Amino acid sequence: MRLNKAARVILFGAPGVGKGTQSERLLHRFPQLNSISTGDLLRHNVKNRTPLGIKVESIMKSGGLVADDLMLRLLSNELFARGWLQGQGPPQVMTLAAEATCSDRSLHNDKSIDSLVTNPYHIDKHNPPRVSDDPSASFILDGFPRTSAQASTLENLIPINLVVSLITPFNVILERITGRWVHEPSGRVYNTSFNAPRIPGLDDLTGEPLIQRADDSEEVYRARFRKFQETSEPVLNHYAKKGVLVEIEGMSSDEISPKLYQEFEQRFVH
Repeated sequence: MRLNKAARVILFGAPGVGKGTQSERLLHRFPQLNSISTGDLLRHNVKNRTPLGIKVESIMKSGGLVADDLMLRLLSNELFARGWLQGQGPPQVMTLAAEATCSDRSLHNDKSIDSLVTNPYHIDKHNPPRVSDDPSASFILDGFPRTSAQASTLENLIPINLVVSLITPFNVILERITGRWVHEPSGRVYNTSFNAPRIPGLDDLTGEPLIQRADDSEEVYRARFRKFQETSEPVLNHYAKKGVLVEIEGMSSDEISPKLYQEFEQRFVH
C-alpha cells in the first residue's frame, strides 16, 4: 500500500508486547516505510572502526548509555544523508545510508573527535532543518527517545507525527513470556500457551531437553515491566500533549495489526 505523505513514527510497548512483530508487518505492508534504529547506527560505527565508533565502543561493551548529544548527532547525520533533512549541515560521522570512507583527516584527529563526542549538540531553533514530506522519507524510529527531555530535543530536529502505544494486558504478556521454552542448539522456540512441544520439556525434532532462559522468569519480567512503565510514561505524556499519541489494545499481535494498519491508512494514505 502506498503512503501519500511522510510518516514519522515511534512504537512504544512493554517488553513482550510484540513491537518488533508490528514493525516488521508495517514495513512489509507499506514499502515506503524505513526502519531507523539508533542501536544499528551505533553498532555500524563500531563495526566499521570509525573514530566515533572507537570512542563509544567501550561504553557499549560495559552496558553504559551513550550521551544524548551523541545519539542526536548520529540520528541527525543519518537523516541528512538520506535527504530527509536539509538546511543545517550534519555532523561528520558514519551513516548507514551513505558510508563514509573516513579519509577526511579531521575525522582522524583525536581533538576533533573529542570535540564531537563531548560538545553539546546545538540545533538552531530560529533556523531549524527543513523536513521532507515526501512519502519515501517515512520511517519507524527505534531506540530513541527514551526520556521526555530527549523527545523535546528530537522535536526540534524532526517532528514525529505518530506515536503508537501498543497495549496488551500484563497477565497475557507474562503468560507468553514465562511459557517460552527454547531448544538451545537449534534456536527453536516453543510456548506452552500456543506452540507447545509434543512432549513437555523436549524438542520435537531431536528429543533433547528444552531450557527456559533466565530473563524469561516471572521475577525478571516483572522488574523489566516496572522499568518500562517508569521510563515510558513521561515520554508518552509528552507526545499526548503534542496530540500525536494513539493507544492500540489487543490480546495478540494478530488482533493489534489490523487496528494499526487502519490508523496508518487514515493518517498517511487517505
